[in-house]
Amino acid sequence: MNHFVNPQQITDSIYRVCGPDLSDARDGFAYLLDVGELALIDCGSGVGFQRTVQNIERLGFKPETIKTIILTHCHVDHSGGAHLFRSHFGSQLIMHALDATIIERADTRLTAAFCFDIDPQPLCVDTKLAGDSGRLRIGRQELHWIHTPGHTPGSVSVYMDIDGKKTLFVQDIAAPLLKEFDCDPDAWMESIQTLFALEADMLCDGHSGAYTPKSKVVKYLEYCVASQYQQGYIKL
Repeated sequence: MNHFVNPQQITDSIYRVCGPDLSDARDGFAYLLDVGELALIDCGSGVGFQRTVQNIERLGFKPETIKTIILTHCHVDHSGGAHLFRSHFGSQLIMHALDATIIERADTRLTAAFCFDIDPQPLCVDTKLAGDSGRLRIGRQELHWIHTPGHTPGSVSVYMDIDGKKTLFVQDIAAPLLKEFDCDPDAWMESIQTLFALEADMLCDGHSGAYTPKSKVVKYLEYCVASQYQQGYIKL
């Protein structure tokens, strides 16, 4: 029997509402942003959708007001619930065009759906990001996105400056660079150097949680590099 914990408040405007300990074992972490308008960074696999919705309600928010979901990449543990948020609440989906094509054709391999015994649902992405970087306006908050490929072709990282601090969402930067999913170690190395250069005050990961202050962010990114090296996915 699963024993789930309560949703986690990370800052005054950031909450973790989805994950193996919150909703379902097949869910990656999803972060709820309360920035004058509700938005989600990723949305889990869909298996834990009802519990994710309950977690949002427990925090005092109305799931039906979530207008935007930013999908960091195409893997089903982070994106599989997108069609449910759209059908139930009309949420709009944003992700990089290179991964949007994978989701739109419901590619079982490149979404890693076969690993989770999930049947991916094809759906249309509303806003397809293109290029290396850009900005999004969510409520009163400006968010910056940067293309950080390697884990997937269209992986993006998102950061925002709020309360005088830079908060960075990287999601699967620590995941092993498996050939089965067409991971690109060279692109990954360039991406993580970009993340180092941001000098974020807080980093929110898609599987291991939040790291702060800046010194712990640096240590976590260093750990990611060391782990890929030790497993033989990259060569220094």
